[in-house]
Amino acid sequence: MSAPLLAVRRLNAWYGRAHVLFDVDLDVGAGEVVALMGRNGAGKSTTMKAIMGLIGERSGEVSFDGVRIERLDAFRVARAGIGYVPEDRRIFTDLTVLENLDVGRRPARAGVPAWNAERLFALFPNLGQMPQRPGGRMSGGEQQMLSVARTLMGNPRLVLLDEPSEGVAPIIVEQMADMIVELKKHGLSVLLSEQNVAFAASVCDRAYVLEKGQVRFAGTMSALDADEEVRRQYLAV
Repeated sequence: MSAPLLAVRRLNAWYGRAHVLFDVDLDVGAGEVVALMGRNGAGKSTTMKAIMGLIGERSGEVSFDGVRIERLDAFRVARAGIGYVPEDRRIFTDLTVLENLDVGRRPARAGVPAWNAERLFALFPNLGQMPQRPGGRMSGGEQQMLSVARTLMGNPRLVLLDEPSEGVAPIIVEQMADMIVELKKHGLSVLLSEQNVAFAASVCDRAYVLEKGQVRFAGTMSALDADEEVRRQYLAV
């Protein structure tokens, strides 16, 4: 088996004196979609922030394409080829769709698609119908799409998606699933933080289940689907 694109080993993180991640190990292969699952507070978002260098107190090893990145500032992690879509979207509400996309623009990167507005509007037809609309006049689902599209403008090799199906209409959830499948076809890797088991099962190859900052399950989506005890103990609401 080839080396993973992203390799996380013994990742720990703290918020002040609170120890919130405990020796988290995970891999994401090239062109693979991996789910990071668990209830609210399990440590999913913290894991993504720690990978991106957005948490000051952390330890462990994070390698991307064979290069250690755990000591890099967040902007250098992004420049290395990791895109991050936070749960709270953080679009620029006073800027139009096109202006938001321009903010995320980065030079083309070898081995990955070079995204532009035209290609993104094909991926997100809703956005293509409102290029001049300010972000603040968009629905939550449309803002979620714009946040993903803006991240893709950076031409990443790996995208970290934090709860993309949270709080959006079912039709947007379907479009998000189609988008993730399409990204995989383009060879991109995705690490997806998610609570919706059905959504994760529709797009992901493998899953890690977190509980109280520790990995409690690692395996294929089919193995997770077959493990009723894991789903009951760590995923049931």
